This record gives sequence, C-alpha cells and structure tokens, in this order.
Amino acid sequence: MTFQVERVPHAGTATPSFRQRLEHIWETEPGVAGFFSTVDHKKIGIRYIITAFIFLAAGGIEALILRLQLARPNQNLLAPEQYDQLFSTHGMTMIFLYALPVLSGFSNYLWPLILGARDMAFPRVNALSYWLYVASGIFMYVGFFMGAGPNDGWFNYVPYANRTYNPGLSMDFYSLGMVFLGISTTVGAANFVVTFLRLRAPGMSINRLPVMTWGTLTASAANLLVVPSVSLAFFMLWLDRNFGTHFFDVSKGGQPLLWQHLFWIFGHPWVYALVLPAMGMVSEGLPVFCRRPLVGYSAVVLATLATMTLGFGVWVHHMFATGLPNLAMSFFSGISLIITIPSAVTVFCWTATIWTGRPVITTAFLFFASTIILFVIGGVSGFMTGSVPADWQLNDTYFVVAHIHYVLLGINVFPVCGALYYWFPKMTGRLLDERLGQWNFWTMFVGFNLAFLPMHLTGLLGMPRRIYTYPAGVGWDTLNMITTIGAFILAVGVLLLFINVVTSLIGGALAGANPWDAPTLEWSVPSPPPPYNFAVLPKVASRYPLWESRLQASRGASSVTEGALLDHERETFGVTPLDGEPDIILKMPFDSYAPFVLTVGTTAIFVGLLLHRHLWPLAIVGAVIAAASLLAWLWPERRLGQTVEAAP
Repeated sequence: MTFQVERVPHAGTATPSFRQRLEHIWETEPGVAGFFSTVDHKKIGIRYIITAFIFLAAGGIEALILRLQLARPNQNLLAPEQYDQLFSTHGMTMIFLYALPVLSGFSNYLWPLILGARDMAFPRVNALSYWLYVASGIFMYVGFFMGAGPNDGWFNYVPYANRTYNPGLSMDFYSLGMVFLGISTTVGAANFVVTFLRLRAPGMSINRLPVMTWGTLTASAANLLVVPSVSLAFFMLWLDRNFGTHFFDVSKGGQPLLWQHLFWIFGHPWVYALVLPAMGMVSEGLPVFCRRPLVGYSAVVLATLATMTLGFGVWVHHMFATGLPNLAMSFFSGISLIITIPSAVTVFCWTATIWTGRPVITTAFLFFASTIILFVIGGVSGFMTGSVPADWQLNDTYFVVAHIHYVLLGINVFPVCGALYYWFPKMTGRLLDERLGQWNFWTMFVGFNLAFLPMHLTGLLGMPRRIYTYPAGVGWDTLNMITTIGAFILAVGVLLLFINVVTSLIGGALAGANPWDAPTLEWSVPSPPPPYNFAVLPKVASRYPLWESRLQASRGASSVTEGALLDHERETFGVTPLDGEPDIILKMPFDSYAPFVLTVGTTAIFVGLLLHRHLWPLAIVGAVIAAASLLAWLWPERRLGQTVEAAP
C-alpha cells in the first residue's frame, strides 16, 4: 500500500464542489463494467448479504423437505441416499455459505462507516473474498445438482468419507469446495484485522471503538488460525481419495480420529465466529432503542475476547464418545463449562441495558431482545453437553440438533434480522415497514421455538440424529409433527421478511440520515452514503460522538462536519493501533477486474483438480489465468496524472 508522509492535509468543511470532486474520484463505473470491477465496500457488503440470504433460502427449502420426510413415521418422500445428501447440503449451506458470509456482509458494509474511514484496508482483497465465496458456493452446489452433493454430514467424518465406502465425486466436490471457500474466508479475515488496527477516524482509540467491531475482530483473528486446519484436513482427505495416501485409512496405519481433531479444532472456534459478530450487532443496536449507552462496555468487550480465547480449548467436547483418556475429557469438560461465564456476562449487560433504559419497541428491538431468550436456551443446552456423563447420553440425538439450531440460528438469524431492520435505512435510504415487521418477528419467533424446542424432548426420548425415517409407536410421532409445523411457520416468517424488503425498496418511507437518533458515525452521513463515505474525515472524542451533547461524555468534542480534507487520489487516514492517532495518508486502489479474473482462474484450477483424470490441462490454464491476473493486480497504474504503486 502506498502512502505520503510529506503532505499535510488541509482542514475545513466540505463545499459542494469538493464533494463533486470526491464523487468523481470514488464513484464506481456504471453498468456491467462497474459490476465486475468495483471495490466499493458498500456494494460488496450488500452483495454478500444478498448472496447469503439466497443461500439461506436454499438451506431453508432443504430443511422443509427434510421435515416433510420426518413429519410422520415410515415416510418414503426421500430415499436414504437422497436424505443423506439433502441434510448434508443443508448443514453445509447454513453453516458455511450463510451464517458467516451474512455477517461478513454487514461488517463489510458498516466497518468503514462506523470507524470513520473511506474503505476497508485492502479493497481489492475485499472484492476477491466475495468473488471466491460466490464461486466456491456455486462449485459445491453444482455437485449437489449433479447428484454428487456431500452425503456424510457437514462434519464429513471418515472412514465413511474415504473412497472405499464413498465412491463417486460427492466427497471430492465437498473437499475441494471447502478448501476453495477457505481461501475466501482467510483473505477476508486478514482484511478485517488490518482494517481494525489501522483504518479508523483520528481519536478513535482502542477504548472508543464501536462494540460491534470487537465481535468481527475476534472472529476474524480466530479464522486466520483455524481455517488452515480444516483446509488441511479436507486436502488430506482429497489426497487419500485420489492419490493413495493413508492419512485417515486405519487399515494402512492412518488415524480416523485425526480427522475429528483437525475438524473440531476448527469447528468450535468457527461456532463462535458465527455468533460473536452477531452478538456485536445486538450490543450496537440494542442501546439505541433503549435510549442509553450499553451497560458494561468494557465487560462486554472482555467477555467477547474471553469467549473466543476459551473457544480454542473446547473442541474435544465433540469427541467425548470416542474413547479418549479421562484426564483429557475432564480438562475439556471443565473449559466447556467455564466458557459459559463470559457469555453470561454479555447477557447480563444486555438485560441491564433494557432494564435501566427506556425501550422503544420497534421490530429491530424485538429481534435484538429476543436474542437474549434464545441465547439462554441454547447456552443451557450446550452447558449440559459439556458434562461428559450427560454428553454420553445426549450425543448423536436430536437434543444436539436442537442445541445447534438455537445457537446457530437463534444467535445468528435473529440478530441479523434485527440488524437488517436497523441498518436497512442507511443502506437504502428507506425504512422497512413496521407493521409488516411485527408480523415478521412474531411469526419467526413462534415458528422457531415451535420447531426446535420440541427437539430437546425428541432427543431425550432417544431419537437419533441423521435417520431418514422411524417406526411408529416409539413416542416421536407427535413431537416430529409439531416440529414440522413450526418449521413451516418459521419459513412463512422469513418469507414476510423478503416481502418487506422488496416492498420497502419500491415504496418505503424515506429515512433521512439518522432515523433512529443513533450515536455512531455511520448515522452522520446521508442515507445511502456517498461513494467516499465521509467528505470530511471525522474526529472522535468519545464512544458515542453523536450523543456527546446529551451525555457530556468527553472533555473534547467530536467533529463530523469539520476536519481533514483528503482529495488527492483515493485517500484515507491510517492511524496508530492503540491511540488512533493519524500517522499516514493511505493511497487506496481504484476499481479493477483483477479480483474477478483471479477468481475465474482459481475456479478453473479447482475444476481441473476435481476432474484431474481428464482435465489436468484446465488446472494449468487456470493457473496461468490466475498468475496473469495477479501480475495485472500488482502492475503500477496511472491515475489522475500520476504513476503510483499498485495497492491491495
């Protein structure tokens, strides 16, 4: 990334002509060219959100088909192999293609706005992470539509995933697709970490950061550490299946448990990566509707960091039934119980914020507040499985299915819906309809609990996971029918959300810059924001710069209308990581086709690897395309009359 240290930026207020100049510098080219070349974080964030919701709809349809199969005993809607592929693809979709990408979408859109910057740290890397996400999702779904989708659960246990027991391309599609997706996750995570450290408004020290950023930061830092583990596991499995290695083949000296260790070392921190950013959304939005600052800001931040740190020490509680030594199980059981403490701290802070505030009952508030209820239910069931004797009884029953849905849907989907109602006006300039929103919330809330609360009882009555049918007269019939009815009610609620979004885009009430009277920087700019975000780079003196006059929160005063004017190329401030003091002017890259072309080349490589017995040349062609796009990416570019180094 290039920079200037000699030029001192001039200060002042933004005139109309100055804003027009910034518009010219930062705007994306219209039409198809702009669609494939843009690096605008706002456009990329919205694309992430839309794509993730498309995958949510796909995963939801798969779930409804599964529930129709299980609504009554001895159903024959699906054959066993079809059921295996459907529930595995459902898990893959919801956990990998919806849950984290939708959070990445909101963070991509919001981070520069709430941090007071003009873009993410690496805009082209940001575009690359999105294109790789889309390509890897399509790659895995092509396998599903060819009848070669994953059929061993989203956790993909060996030895069933080995070629001996699972011939065909199902596991090859899934293995390579997960490595493919891992590239997107890794580069995106690195971008968030650097943005957190370096691209903030002057004065935004570490103790003034919006609380939402902490959840995404911890998730991103964790992903940098754990995604390589699962990518390695899937690559080793692909080698076992295609080149005769024996990493997981017990008959040749391999270790099937190695797969579980590599997967769950990734899998449990990943669970927290799917909920901590969503919890950050609740911590950001809930105080606005309670008309007061968040109770216990420091406690919530420390609890977020503690949860992710402890999350690295609990993966073995997924393996209590594998015959591990008692000492190891005791250690991991203890950590699994202790990790509930920081989560409880966050819940208490949310509850205290509502109790001591003056809540305004909007749809966004209902979604945020309901997260507390769902979090407690999911947390208590998780606490139970942290005990080794209890886990031996509950392992691989529908009790675990209930728990994971309360965690991964209750503490992800509901905060995301609240965030959509809260930030939709900022993204579009229009408000979502509140009356339809109330119907949307209550339908989803009732349907969700009707679908998943009975699963706890189904599991306690002994119904195993991953069975495609069951006999009559064993006590599961009524509970499964209730669960199926609840699933369809939940689906109606999600449909109401989609209807609300579409109708509000067409004719929703105009929002204005700050319809909620919110305190953070994104509400100081127009709705939707201009391409450059801030004409004047703001100066921050407190955690709530737009509430300072009523809170008397700082000795100094934040400024969002007067400050540094940067209009030489695409520029923003780089600041010191702790104190938020500006120490550099960063040159940001212009739009480029290189991220999209690099994705095309990478896709060709993975297709060639998938069909390596027939299409090795395609992988070579893909490598050439990828190399050429990287060369174009890094080539010095001429812009606004100057030649400068290429920027990420």
